[in-house]
Amino acid sequence: MTRKNSSINGDPDCTEILEDGSKSIILDIISQIRKGADLHRVALPTFVLEPRSMLERITDFMCHPDMILTANANNDPLERFIGVVQHFLSGWHIKPKGVKKPYNPVLGEFFRCQWDYDNGTRAIYLAEQVSHHPPISAYCYASPENGLLIEGNLRPKAKFLGNSAATLMEGSSCVTLDRWDKEKYYITMPNVYARGILFGKMVMELGDGCEVRCPKRDFVCELDFKTKGFFSGTYNTVVGKIKQASTGKVLREISGTWTGEIFIGTPKMSKRTSLFDAKSAKMHAPRVEPYIRQEDNESRRLWSKVTEAILRQDMDTATKAKLAVEEQQRYDARQREERGITFEPRFFTLNGDGEYVIKTLACNEGDLKRLESFVFSPIDTRNEKPASQEKIIDQQERSNLTRTGALAAIQI
Repeated sequence: MTRKNSSINGDPDCTEILEDGSKSIILDIISQIRKGADLHRVALPTFVLEPRSMLERITDFMCHPDMILTANANNDPLERFIGVVQHFLSGWHIKPKGVKKPYNPVLGEFFRCQWDYDNGTRAIYLAEQVSHHPPISAYCYASPENGLLIEGNLRPKAKFLGNSAATLMEGSSCVTLDRWDKEKYYITMPNVYARGILFGKMVMELGDGCEVRCPKRDFVCELDFKTKGFFSGTYNTVVGKIKQASTGKVLREISGTWTGEIFIGTPKMSKRTSLFDAKSAKMHAPRVEPYIRQEDNESRRLWSKVTEAILRQDMDTATKAKLAVEEQQRYDARQREERGITFEPRFFTLNGDGEYVIKTLACNEGDLKRLESFVFSPIDTRNEKPASQEKIIDQQERSNLTRTGALAAIQI
């Protein structure tokens, strides 16, 4: 695959031009599916993969901690709300070049990490794939010392739309600020589109509406991620309005590009200030254990052979390694069915509202040590059984299953 080097409306990182061989693979796949079809089981080439799991991808929204920590310290309810909106908008620009998609997590896979902040506090993140059909990723980010909790469920649905593929980002997240009487902010997501998969340039875009809502303070921010028109418009545009929810009165207006700079201003006033600038914003990467010290079902270890092969551009080996991971998941599912075992997530449980929440109360009670013990203790110290105890496919069987081709089953 080749990538266009010149800028397309200011953002070269979102576009790719496929070589003839890669393009023919895509066309052959697309010819086998109908418009509107669910892409959950569609086979796509490994060259479209970003070398990390979706469970890790979610941490991008926690990589600008100064924004949410500053919001949490603000005494003014409106400015605090604006800070949460700023935090939400800061996570989208972090992406690989071109049109790439993270690995689809397998059932029972989990990712965990932590941050050490400049003010001497810490935060812990945990995500687990709690369902495969339909795919659901549950996650929790907590900084008990700062009275901060972010939790949510991601329920993507993939559709084929002709020259585009869409990932409809169902599910939501909730930000809780303890020091403000457990003030809650409910956030929904825009959808993700891969354009030009049949003809033209391949482009990744965010599109459609989403919102940030704080019922306690009567604020709502309605955001619209704009996709580029065929003849006009620009890529990566976002506009929005912060309103008093009960009256609809517009308090602030937002506009800009989520890959560049986003501005905010008061209605009917010409002056705007920078809300977020991707070029100057400081990123704070999480601390993750080396994969050789991780458990078998932790994301980086689970996908390590796939990742290594992709990074050295060995797509045949990447495909075989990915098929091995996925076939192990299918084998585990057959074993559970034969034994009458129902899969139970290790870290999350289903609540009465149909949402997966973390099993420990340490997040809500501000107990960092207990949270750390829950998240990072080895499984044999929990008096819990592993999510899957089926035998591992032996090397010969795995080899037989993975002899083949350039395609791997993925969701897009």
